[in-house]
Amino acid sequence: MKLYYSPTSPFVRKVSVVLRETGLIDKVTLVPGSGLPAAPGNAPIALNPLGKIPTLEREDGPALYDSRVICRYLDHISGGKLYPQPPRLWETLTLEATADGMMEAAVLMIYETRARAQGTQDPTWVEAQWSKVARALDTLEGRWIAYLEGPLDMGQIAVGCALGYLDFRQDARNWRGGHPALAEWYAGFAERDSMKATVPVG
Repeated sequence: MKLYYSPTSPFVRKVSVVLRETGLIDKVTLVPGSGLPAAPGNAPIALNPLGKIPTLEREDGPALYDSRVICRYLDHISGGKLYPQPPRLWETLTLEATADGMMEAAVLMIYETRARAQGTQDPTWVEAQWSKVARALDTLEGRWIAYLEGPLDMGQIAVGCALGYLDFRQDARNWRGGHPALAEWYAGFAERDSMKATVPVG
């Protein structure tokens, strides 16, 4: 298999963590493939018409894209341990969706400040994206801590990657402020070998 990736993408990091947690990392070749919406660069558009990463090329079928699809596939072929059976499954999927929404909002903040020309950037729109992240952080702190402290699953991995991306790109926002339980959980989760091996750079 080939994984088209960027070392700065939190969605790629999700997949990379899953590859390590499932023991599949040696089954995948990493291929650089990234770009911006208006400048595809070397994005794998021949495999993924959306031109996004991560994209997973496999030998036994069409390429898979969207990190949730790829993570579910990797979990399936490795024995299915990261997505529990219902009813816990619905909580796992909701937590993963929450984390993915945080990452998407944080990435859009970067696009707005880096991809748009000076004078065309919209600070109000940036703050609207951050408000999504802030609400999600409050929800994680108030609703999900007991769940996060449970057995490892995809929800935890997604949240860990989302918080890691906030450290990487939005550190000045100090997401830990007002979220002591979440900060304590993340400090421990970030020590997993899979997390330490995938810290974003660039």
